[in-house]
Amino acid sequence: MKKQFVHMKGTKEGLVLRLDDQCAYRDLVEELERKVSEGGIDGKVNVSLDLGYRYLLEQQKQEIINIIETPGKMVVSKIMCNVISVDENDAKKQELQCDTYVGIVRSGQIIQAPGDIIVIGDVNPNGKIEAGGNIFVLGKLKGMAHAGVGGNREAIIAASWFEPTHVYIADVIEVMSNEKPIVRKHAEQLFAYINKEGIISYDRLQEVRKIRALLNTKGGS
Repeated sequence: MKKQFVHMKGTKEGLVLRLDDQCAYRDLVEELERKVSEGGIDGKVNVSLDLGYRYLLEQQKQEIINIIETPGKMVVSKIMCNVISVDENDAKKQELQCDTYVGIVRSGQIIQAPGDIIVIGDVNPNGKIEAGGNIFVLGKLKGMAHAGVGGNREAIIAASWFEPTHVYIADVIEVMSNEKPIVRKHAEQLFAYINKEGIISYDRLQEVRKIRALLNTKGGS
């Protein structure tokens, strides 16, 4: 009996299309073309593509997507893969690293980090911190802070004394004002985050593990 290289499984969300990760790429493509041309699907269906341990170049990935979507019945909504490129791995390592800056961030000064950053000192007005991950200020934050620079909306900005002029998280920006009661009344031990509605919110540091439970997975217990 000939081994199948393409396996389809129905779920509540649509179809999971699992591709064999051991066979030759051309054999996989030929079988995929046959299967998607068989029809039998009513309406449009979302497809989760599971590549297993097969790494595809971008042009190969696009070829697979085109084969699935060309008949007009299926739309690839998700791609899952157990391997990543060296560049992707290096980028993830950068996101997970944590830099430390000791000293005062003065007016006009910009401190940058690819991942998280801990500032042991104050950030003066017009001083700025930029980080690909989270920002933790063990002092007074009175300047500008931009966390999640590369688009990480899960990033937070926390400070021992939270009184910034501008808060940026990923692509969401907020100019601080006296209209934020929690910031005005409880500036000590506060943090900023993007809530489920996509708006920057503020809460006491005691609540951070409830709101960003994965923060404690970057090391420590």
